[in-house]
Amino acid sequence: MSKQRFTAIGRSNKRNRIEIKEKARRSEYFGMNVFNEEKMRQFLTQEAFDQIKASVNSGTKIDRKIADQVAEGMKAWAISMGATHYTHWFQPLTNATAEKHDAFFDLTLDGKAMEKFGGGQLVQQESDASSFPNGGIRNTFEARGYTAWDPTSPAFLYGATLCIPTIFVAYTGEALDNKAPLLRALNAMDEAATAVAKYFDKSVTKVNATLGWEQEYFLVDKALGYSRPDISLTGRTLIGQSAAKGQQLDDHYFGVIPIRVLNFMKELEKECTKLGIPVKARHNEVAPNQFELAPIFEETNLAVDHNLLLMDVMEKVSDKHNFKVLFHEKPFAGINGSGKHNNWSLATNTGVNLLSPGSTPMKNLQFLTFFVNTIKAVDTYEELLRSSIASASNDHRLGSSEAPPAILSIFIGDQLNKVLNELEGVTNGKLSPEEKTDLKLNVVGKIPEILLDNTDRNRTSPFAFTGNKFEMRGVGSKANCAKPMMVLNTIVAKQLQIFKKEVDALIEKKGLKKDEAIFNVLREYIKTSKRIRFEGDGYSEAWEKEAEARGLSNNKNTPSALQVLTSKESISLFKSMNVLSDVEVRMRQEVELEEYILHIQIEGRVFNELIYSYIIPAAVKYQNKLVQNINGLKSIYGDSYKKMAASQLDIVSRISQHMEVIKEKTDAMVEERKKANKMVDVNKKAYAYCDKVRVHFDEIRYHCDKLERLVGDEYWPLAKYRELLFIK
Repeated sequence: MSKQRFTAIGRSNKRNRIEIKEKARRSEYFGMNVFNEEKMRQFLTQEAFDQIKASVNSGTKIDRKIADQVAEGMKAWAISMGATHYTHWFQPLTNATAEKHDAFFDLTLDGKAMEKFGGGQLVQQESDASSFPNGGIRNTFEARGYTAWDPTSPAFLYGATLCIPTIFVAYTGEALDNKAPLLRALNAMDEAATAVAKYFDKSVTKVNATLGWEQEYFLVDKALGYSRPDISLTGRTLIGQSAAKGQQLDDHYFGVIPIRVLNFMKELEKECTKLGIPVKARHNEVAPNQFELAPIFEETNLAVDHNLLLMDVMEKVSDKHNFKVLFHEKPFAGINGSGKHNNWSLATNTGVNLLSPGSTPMKNLQFLTFFVNTIKAVDTYEELLRSSIASASNDHRLGSSEAPPAILSIFIGDQLNKVLNELEGVTNGKLSPEEKTDLKLNVVGKIPEILLDNTDRNRTSPFAFTGNKFEMRGVGSKANCAKPMMVLNTIVAKQLQIFKKEVDALIEKKGLKKDEAIFNVLREYIKTSKRIRFEGDGYSEAWEKEAEARGLSNNKNTPSALQVLTSKESISLFKSMNVLSDVEVRMRQEVELEEYILHIQIEGRVFNELIYSYIIPAAVKYQNKLVQNINGLKSIYGDSYKKMAASQLDIVSRISQHMEVIKEKTDAMVEERKKANKMVDVNKKAYAYCDKVRVHFDEIRYHCDKLERLVGDEYWPLAKYRELLFIK
């Protein structure tokens, strides 16, 4: 492509950047900062464009010559849009993204300046692997790691930087990020689901797992948020007395969006649209100052990238509007916390949602096949799926009468339960013509009608079928969706592999027809996975007892939930699906346990600072004021002052009692933290922080909150809930 054409396109892009301010329709500027198919057609040769498309659709490798062409076109587009730098944008095991910016700048041998960006810089770069979480597989002196281009997620312009989505691997090949295992799991799902989908449609050549996340979050005034060390350093309020008014009136949910928040949302949506993030829904959530944003469904890898990018954009835009955005799962006690519901389904290259019934019995049999196999997969690996949403922050939310419990179960509704129960009674073996007709017309054939008016949704279910998708509701609001999606797609892909082998065996060895073989296998799965289906109240004590009787796990904290990762079954699963090696699984367990320890450790240190630098000094200062007043009454009224100062004497006494317990429990917590820090075994250390350190937090908080009610408002050093939670 000529320099003149690059220049012309560049002028056009600059005009677009100016005109966008006047445009009202989002469709006109959707993806303007993304090196998408439209931009590739402009800036790439046909050969380069075709190889990129082939790589995205079938995973074919892009050769170096083509990579050079892509890099040149990508650079030209980025510079025409005002970019000065590029970065490999990746997802280390920190639940955040990482980037190192390099300029499009170099010097020739004769000292002349030039813009440079070639295939080598596009495809691979070296990073310091020892400085990111690695579970001990990298020594400090073994620093080398690599980021490698992921062409399935398009590059985008963020500010003046071209961001290139990449995976991150160690020098020895192990994945040190969340993207690489997710891509492997999605590939496994594609292969397994395509093979099964061909039972129903031979033209299916690819199946994509789709994801629609729902991002919940809180907004607080920036100045108030940063005035509190606990919010600044941990993302939540470690102490704080509930406001007189919380969410009890149900007046915030779906209410009128405050004008300041609406202005923030408008700018956020504008920036997201330019970045190709298809945000669609916005509304007030249940708790005051809590809101939700949701996009249109996308291919899972892209959806995960977009969610991580969204959270970064939210922080920048909220700062401009004098807000601080809180992604912590439980930033305020006494009101609802935040989740990130993951709505998951499967879509073929022929445009069919495999978890949506169709217009014919055969299409409904296809639906039942993927529906029942998903249930079976979750039943088999329920404990592993629970581990994928485990974190120190999400422990505050799971099972707190606002979010799904720690026990994994599946809600499908009364009508679909009835369908599965009828299928369970299908004859084992060949079907008579009458049985086949009855099954296809009266059971399978009526599924679309059933789903039109299905049983009401169960908000207490961790994994609910909602018409044409499954909603995984336990994912935390600040989590990277890649981890639960990696696990979910791996277990379902494994189950589909098993299903196909069993169906093929019945066809080949028993001589059954295809639909008869499918019905027979599904019948067994329905029977053997029945324990995971639950339609009742997931918060009730009765369900907890019943779940135990059914043999379902109930791992209530992160150290317990993560133990399953290194079981023989888990290691064998990930290895057989080429998703994670033994080393990678063990490394991830250690990283997650260490992350849990560090989060609790930081909270413990912040507690110590709050108590000795804020709470006790404020309480003493107010107490001294009361004592001063009491002594003044004594000097005026003599012995009769006691009756007149009785209420003040009572407050002085109660303040002393609370301070005594606070100091005692804080000192005990610090001592337990010191003991835990001496432990070498990461498992024992995590349990020590959970069972010995964290257990003091609630009691310390209780007495601090009592002090907040006793100490005069002008003496209390921290912004209160009534100030934090109601935006004007």
